[in-house]
Amino acid sequence: MSESRVYYYARVSTGEQNLDRQIEAFKELGAKDKYIICDKASGKDIDRPNYLMLRNSLLRSGDTLVVKSLDRLSRRKADIKNELEYYKSIGVRVKIMDLPTTMVDIDGQEWIVEMVNNIIIEVLSSIAEQERKTTKQRQKEGIEAAHKKGKHLGRPKVTFPDTWQENYDIWRSGQITATEAMSRMGLKRNTFYKLVKMFENK
Repeated sequence: MSESRVYYYARVSTGEQNLDRQIEAFKELGAKDKYIICDKASGKDIDRPNYLMLRNSLLRSGDTLVVKSLDRLSRRKADIKNELEYYKSIGVRVKIMDLPTTMVDIDGQEWIVEMVNNIIIEVLSSIAEQERKTTKQRQKEGIEAAHKKGKHLGRPKVTFPDTWQENYDIWRSGQITATEAMSRMGLKRNTFYKLVKMFENK
């Protein structure tokens, strides 16, 4: 049976930000460089190369993952919840340095660690659900307010240029190419053919 290992994951959002503070905190716990995995990438989701390598290739049942804070895993509460549940399901313990209760090792009292993890997951689930409801409500209110003001939401409606009829006629008669017609009316290819379809289906 392979020996259990402890991995440390650090993340900052941009190349200009510094990983030193997180790495220094790991070193104080005794972390070795080869077990410290870092990303300089946004936390908007988990699609980060080094994190995915750590998650999918390095971590095994019995291992431990240490992060400085939960938002190093992701900025989205739903993603954090999913990651914690995933690690729980494969037998990887997650320690969060900013949550001291997750850092405690209690031999023979593993149920306490399990209870703390379950509480964190439950709290994050509730927060994520509330955030989704709040976002949907704000979107709904924004749309309603915009409609009251007569605003059109989404992509601008495609309209026919003033010179559409004349350019359409000479294009259809073969006197000019479609590219020339687009150039004359200042239209992109997709817009031009969309207008053609609308015009011919009238």
